[in-house]
Amino acid sequence: MTKDLLGRHRAVMPDWLALYYEDPLEITHGEGRHVWDAQGNRYLDFFGGILTTMTAHALPEVTKAVSEQAGRIIHSSTLYLNRPMVELAERIAQLSGIPDARVFFTTSGTEANDTALLLATAYRQSNTILAMRNSYHGRSFSAVGITGNRGWSPTSLSPLQTLYVHGGVRTRGPYAELGDEDFIAACVEDLRDLLGHTRAPAALIAEPIQGVGGFTSGPDGLYAAFREVLAERGILWIADEVQTGWGRTGDHFWGWQAHGQSGPPDMLTFAKGIGNGSSIGGVVARADIMNCLDSNSISTFGGTQVTMAAGLANLSYLLEHDLQGNARRVGGLLLERLRAVAAHVPHVREVRGRGLMLGIELTKPGTDDADPVAASAVLEAAREGGLLIGKGGGHNTSSLRIAPPLSLTVAEAEEGAAILENALRSI
Repeated sequence: MTKDLLGRHRAVMPDWLALYYEDPLEITHGEGRHVWDAQGNRYLDFFGGILTTMTAHALPEVTKAVSEQAGRIIHSSTLYLNRPMVELAERIAQLSGIPDARVFFTTSGTEANDTALLLATAYRQSNTILAMRNSYHGRSFSAVGITGNRGWSPTSLSPLQTLYVHGGVRTRGPYAELGDEDFIAACVEDLRDLLGHTRAPAALIAEPIQGVGGFTSGPDGLYAAFREVLAERGILWIADEVQTGWGRTGDHFWGWQAHGQSGPPDMLTFAKGIGNGSSIGGVVARADIMNCLDSNSISTFGGTQVTMAAGLANLSYLLEHDLQGNARRVGGLLLERLRAVAAHVPHVREVRGRGLMLGIELTKPGTDDADPVAASAVLEAAREGGLLIGKGGGHNTSSLRIAPPLSLTVAEAEEGAAILENALRSI
């Protein structure tokens, strides 16, 4: 049945639509931190639909809220008052840390970043954007244009002029050998030099931890130091929290808070986890930025009642059960366990991340050369052992991405680590 579905998929879907595994997987249902395929095999899910199943599969509180809302009305558009949308916007505005915040809902992280770019360029009257090397911000024409990762950038054409800044990857590049303080100073000096050679940009957009790039990041405080330079020139800071938001990093509710010494970002974008599988994205911005557009706009499906009901129920569950704290505690244990495993696997260059957003970078033993073949082999071996993980990376896709639902238990973390150990040792 799966082979038949694969043939049908290939007949009607684009060739560039990526599928994991040599024998692609059809997931039919899930519960908690587990999913099942069409053959009835059970898997521990350490990737959560690309960091989207944030709390748990089939979370009763979310499914009940969706069902009840669907029984009343599913959709009306933003042309009408929408109580669930206002209620979720109020909660997100308060949690964002941005003063006098306004919230605009979209259907995805791509669309959220696209909206943030529209606001920044309109507000600043500039189409120049600063972005980080190794970054990823989505699939739309404008988002591809600011993506600093060749593997996910299918065209060099763009409505924007993009300039790339150092600092998104701590252990590679020209400043890798420096200590954290000197690393930040060098990146700031590079930014100052770059700004001396260009017209004033509209904004810097940055993921606090780069997702598709392999869960890499600069030292804490890097974007705070950047913000001081940007603020001198009126340049906005957009924090792309599509993957880092909602407590996934454990230490903070938002990734930007590891860089908050100079204040919050001017805008943040969100998506993925807040909907727990429902299509929710959005932008939070200061009122003067959000209100700068001089023409009408709507969002046909952004903020629709069913997805807002899901978001409200999911956010309430997250906060009431302190899943951020669980990500910190269980993620810390998992990180140490994986580092102990990695010490005995020559292919592992680095185990990194925080909370339940962890990366394992694989290279050819004794070198810094990426090893995508090894990454694919571990992906396959983990599946055979009953574990689903992701992969990513910059110059080549050779980092494993580990991002389970934030309700992961200690026992499940130990089980996943044991499967990963066997998979890594099998390379």
